[in-house]
Amino acid sequence: MGKKVVLVWFRNDLRLHDNEVLVEAINKSDLIIPVYCFDPRYFKTNKFAQKNTGILRASFLLESVSHLKEKLQGMQSDLMTFIGYPEEILPQLCAKYEVDEVYHHREVAYRETMVSELVEAALWDNKINLKHFIGHTLYHKEDLPFPIKDIPNKFNIFRKKIERESMVRKPLAAPSSIASPQHLEATEIPSLASLGFSEDEIQSLQGRSFDGGEEKAIEKLTNLLDPNFTDCRNFTYISHYIAVGALSPMFVYDEMTRSSLSQNKKRYERLLTALLWRDYFRFMLKKYPNIFFKPNGLQEDKHFSEELDSEAIRKWMSGTTGEEVIDETMAQLLRNGNLTYLNRRLLASYYIQEISSNWLLGASFFEEHLLDYNPASNYGYWSHVAGVGTSDKENVSSNWQELAKKLETQKA
Repeated sequence: MGKKVVLVWFRNDLRLHDNEVLVEAINKSDLIIPVYCFDPRYFKTNKFAQKNTGILRASFLLESVSHLKEKLQGMQSDLMTFIGYPEEILPQLCAKYEVDEVYHHREVAYRETMVSELVEAALWDNKINLKHFIGHTLYHKEDLPFPIKDIPNKFNIFRKKIERESMVRKPLAAPSSIASPQHLEATEIPSLASLGFSEDEIQSLQGRSFDGGEEKAIEKLTNLLDPNFTDCRNFTYISHYIAVGALSPMFVYDEMTRSSLSQNKKRYERLLTALLWRDYFRFMLKKYPNIFFKPNGLQEDKHFSEELDSEAIRKWMSGTTGEEVIDETMAQLLRNGNLTYLNRRLLASYYIQEISSNWLLGASFFEEHLLDYNPASNYGYWSHVAGVGTSDKENVSSNWQELAKKLETQKA
């Protein structure tokens, strides 16, 4: 009887710790082939003339993938990396290495699920099964106290019920060894140029590092959980690592509960609330497919501008509005790809109140530039600022001048 071979298709789960796909593959197979595809769809320009992935996040992603590749190579395995469509690449690899099954983590947004469906169909043509796992949330879907269709729309009710009636699973330990075929095809991490970025864009980075990868992620988490941590960021200090899967939400929670952060109850609560909002947005996108990409959300009576091209929009995007606090905040986003949630709300509220009701354009701009972009959280957050989110109480666009005053108070 031949050896069972499983191909592990890495996507937004770039880690060894708490990776159910990897653990199951090790338990259920003799040989594992780890693969990551740089899908061209994620590096295209969208209908708003913005990139689906900007150069800052692309750089962070490359570092994170490279780190995982090095970790696997240190375990006598490897991470095969390719530029191309997964539905074309994965079946070819399956044929070449006589793969029996492909494992991957299920996603919830339209583009991600569409890619999964294309891969599933292509694999099935060759009688190969694509096995789905759920591993991107704090609370596992199977542990929720209600089916997806009955999840409360109101965030506070959602939170109270899951905290009272469910529990967070313990994270899985990282594997100590991974058995892979001895002669995997040698592949290289692509360059920014090969992903379509211009020489000017690449030069603008000036050799900057974004501290990508699992080890840096855990180091940052340790810093964050120190009660004496003084950085003004909280969740957004580590949110980009969670977005690419270099940190597992369950692992973060487990480290929180075992740390001394409880000595600072305010920061502990803020961090936990951010993790719960992240779960809420993902589960809402599962309950109402594509809801956060619809201008009206669940609202029938909202009317939005179709304006996509104006001088005011361009000034907002370039940080040249003439409003000092807005321009400084935008410059920070363009420079670092990271903002606190107060800063994000400031930019979003200003955009909606002063420039355009077409919030999807603003959300798309954040999609290009944020390091921690994930579809559910980004578009879910913007939908609530625009007043069309799924949780009624949070459907508020705070007065941007008041937010600016609050921001200045925090700086003082």
